[in-house]
Amino acid sequence: MAHSSVIGKRVPMVDAPLMTTGHGIYTDDMTLPGMLAGKILHSPHAHAVIRSIDTSKAEAVPGVVAVVTGEEFPNKYGILPIGHDEYALCVDKVRYVGDNVAAVAAETEEAANKALELIEVDYEVLPAYFDGEEAMQAKDNWIHDQRPNNIEKEYHHNFGDVEAGFAEADLVKEQRFECPAVNHHAMEPNSTLAAYDDGRMTVWSSTQVPYYLHRTLSNVLDMPMEQIRVIKPLVGGGFGAKSEVVPLEVIAACLAKKAGRPVKVTYTREEVFFAHRGRPHQVLELKMGMKADGKVTATEAHIVQDGGAYCGFGPVTILYSGQLIGALYDLMNVKFDGYRVLTNKPVCGAMRGHGTVNTRFAFESLMDMLAGELGLDPLEVRKKNLLQPPCVTVNQLRVLSYGLPECLDIVERESGWKEKHGKLPFGKGVGTACSHYVSGAASPIVRSQMPHTTIKLTAEKDGTITLWSGASEIGQGSDTVQKQLVAEELGIPLEQIKLVVADTGRTPIDLGSYSSRVTFMAGNACLDAARNFRKQLFEAAAKLWSVPEDELAVSDGGLAVKGDSSRSMSFNDAVACAIDHFGALVAMGSYTPPDEARGGKFKGAGVGPSPAYSYSAQVIEVTVDTETGEVKVDKIWAAHDCGKALNPLTVEGQVIGSVWMGLGQALQEEMVWRNNQLINPNTLEYKSPASVDSPEIIPYIVESNDPEGPMGAKEAGEGSLAAVIPGIANAIYDAVGVRLTSPPFTPEKILAALKEKQKAEKNGGGAQ
Repeated sequence: MAHSSVIGKRVPMVDAPLMTTGHGIYTDDMTLPGMLAGKILHSPHAHAVIRSIDTSKAEAVPGVVAVVTGEEFPNKYGILPIGHDEYALCVDKVRYVGDNVAAVAAETEEAANKALELIEVDYEVLPAYFDGEEAMQAKDNWIHDQRPNNIEKEYHHNFGDVEAGFAEADLVKEQRFECPAVNHHAMEPNSTLAAYDDGRMTVWSSTQVPYYLHRTLSNVLDMPMEQIRVIKPLVGGGFGAKSEVVPLEVIAACLAKKAGRPVKVTYTREEVFFAHRGRPHQVLELKMGMKADGKVTATEAHIVQDGGAYCGFGPVTILYSGQLIGALYDLMNVKFDGYRVLTNKPVCGAMRGHGTVNTRFAFESLMDMLAGELGLDPLEVRKKNLLQPPCVTVNQLRVLSYGLPECLDIVERESGWKEKHGKLPFGKGVGTACSHYVSGAASPIVRSQMPHTTIKLTAEKDGTITLWSGASEIGQGSDTVQKQLVAEELGIPLEQIKLVVADTGRTPIDLGSYSSRVTFMAGNACLDAARNFRKQLFEAAAKLWSVPEDELAVSDGGLAVKGDSSRSMSFNDAVACAIDHFGALVAMGSYTPPDEARGGKFKGAGVGPSPAYSYSAQVIEVTVDTETGEVKVDKIWAAHDCGKALNPLTVEGQVIGSVWMGLGQALQEEMVWRNNQLINPNTLEYKSPASVDSPEIIPYIVESNDPEGPMGAKEAGEGSLAAVIPGIANAIYDAVGVRLTSPPFTPEKILAALKEKQKAEKNGGGAQ
């Protein structure tokens, strides 16, 4: 019987039974004999020197087994090689309210909390900085002495001839945009369980990057990597929050090493906000020139990111915000000045659509503003500025597949754009916007020549295949798609493949789940491993039948001699034959992006290049209540170019999820600071969309079949998010004629803008 293809089919996720029945095990569900409760003492000051720490009273609390401070584990770490500026626990000073000062492991949480209260810390309070633009002007008391003026990194790019481009334009417009910090707000708080025994450390953690955590633990604990094992259980939401090492992961291991017993640390919701790693507060000053026909002639962006107190992903985040301006449209003249600034606030990092979301909001909003003043259809303006692939952008990003034209056509047709834009009753409107994202970074975070992903396949005599992968399933469906690709390539049912994943003690190295890299990179490695596996089947069968390998062919999932039906065998028999021949059947596969995908040679060129880019176009319909200022999103049409939908079920789920997160940032989500204190670090006051808030979201899959993607596939999990925020802003303008330049678009902002509009109209002016 011929093999039935599993590619392009709506395959349920392999971990769905665990999720839906409640049998799934997350880190905080786990216990070990003798396990202790770990708790962390956080700084009450935003910026202060630590003069001394006295833990003697805490150590005397009954039930306390270990207390650790920074001086015991003084090695610095960070996710980037150029940004090692964090300690497991602060050594010299604290740099934000919530910074980590000491930690306790005790028999009970009550004993641990009591011990925290008895730790005496002598602080010398320093001036603190809470605004990125102000922090850049600081003359002294810098947050890190080696970062003058609190500037973590700055980049200045100038491609083409920007001044000539503005001179060529029929209209030039500038606008300032401001986006507040946003938290991932995943359902599962960060949690880590560490066990130290006989000189070996095992860590179970809710992480997107087991390999990077493994490296960091080796550095901080002063232990060889071969004596450390990191295992990723189920992850209850990451979205980037768990794509760098978070303090509790290191602190739990420090406590376990000192206590000699297992220690589990799980953040409270408030601690999740302290650890943060979310989207930064960002100020964008954007300038754009446009011809009368809608062609963009030049773009200039000045961006200041408030990165918080440590480096984190900082240089990558600020570079993405500028580099990826050039990968969506045909822009020949682009200038970018970007500043990642340190402040005395929680650290910002990667969040779904890493680095691109706020810039895309500004760009797509300003594009609409120019189109409006020139009397042009905003959707037609986007069509006027399309790339012509295959091509290399002005900042050296290689684009081979480009489904944006089809995405625009679909949402235009399905939404009834031409019948609605500018024609609906006052209070109702439609807006459009486009977005994109990478399919993994072409260069690894660590400086290394090793493959970005390696896959191992092993076989048993009954034909069962075990797929060994270091890739991290975080809800995006990567476990499922890896099984699909191997099953398809070998011509066997999904059920014949077992998975062993994300365990640094057993699985090959994978760099983790971030930048939408897993389907593209692990997927290609799976195909490589499966093809190497089949080569061994051919070699063994050729030996058995005494024929050259080129006389063999795949037949119904098994093997046969061409033209000789009497000499054939099933896949399972071929596996048994190969095991007899080789003694064991093991196949490896790997993936490294080609050199052509790695971008230019200028400073910062290593961030932005990707083997492939996804593309998204959306139309969003809204209703604005002019009495209350409430914005109701009625419907979202979202088309996404994913290259090839290996599993349409999960692709649609990812598109809807991306749109959903964009919806939250557009209408509700922000970290609110008053008197330099975060006042909403909890699920009650940090507002995010609930199911009752959901508009109808209609996903459309566009397949551009990338020539280098696994069976044509590329990114599906992040690229749709960034279009939502400007799409809603543009729809609000179409509905009531007010332009909002700072999300979330709250009723208060709508009413204030309407009031200003009425005032301007009375004075004979207008607003755009």
